[in-house]
Amino acid sequence: MTPASQPVSTASGEADQADRALMARVRDGDAVAFGALVERHTPLIYRVAYRLLGDGHEAEDIVQETFTRLWTNAPQWQPSGGGLGAWLRRVGMNLCFDRLRKRKRIAPEEPPETADDEPGADAQLVSDEIGSVVDSCLRELPERQAAALVLSYFEGLPNAESAKILELNVKAMESLLVRARKKMRVLLEGRGVLASDVEQLT
Repeated sequence: MTPASQPVSTASGEADQADRALMARVRDGDAVAFGALVERHTPLIYRVAYRLLGDGHEAEDIVQETFTRLWTNAPQWQPSGGGLGAWLRRVGMNLCFDRLRKRKRIAPEEPPETADDEPGADAQLVSDEIGSVVDSCLRELPERQAAALVLSYFEGLPNAESAKILELNVKAMESLLVRARKKMRVLLEGRGVLASDVEQLT
């Protein structure tokens, strides 16, 4: 896995300006503008939540609660580092962390899926099993390490953008990624999964 290190693009700056314009309307109670923001930012929030929680229904709940907070806080919202996108993702991740803390004592292991007899089923099963191990190990990491890996490796965000979401400077973000990657490698190797296996899934 190689983190994205490219600079934030001009398109990102344009998207931030568009978000600010929409938020100005949302502050006045414009539901159409709010719907545009929901459509724009839902995919990334959902993917991050799903990666951290491993449950589609819970990820949908996180998306809904995140935007509920945006609507509720719209009158007081002010642009800050990373813009609206970073704020939304930060809220979503914090909601995920809350759920992970609550479920730590009671989360049962799901039974493994059985393979079918179709051609390629064995290879697909191996891939699914590796993916399941990766997700399980990811959820064993400290919260911020898991978030750093999800944003930088799985979502491919530039380090500068990930740093804004996690409210870190770039150097601290890079240091966090180094620690997260080392810990993830130890966890994976302890379960018989090599880094080269993971490369094929990301």
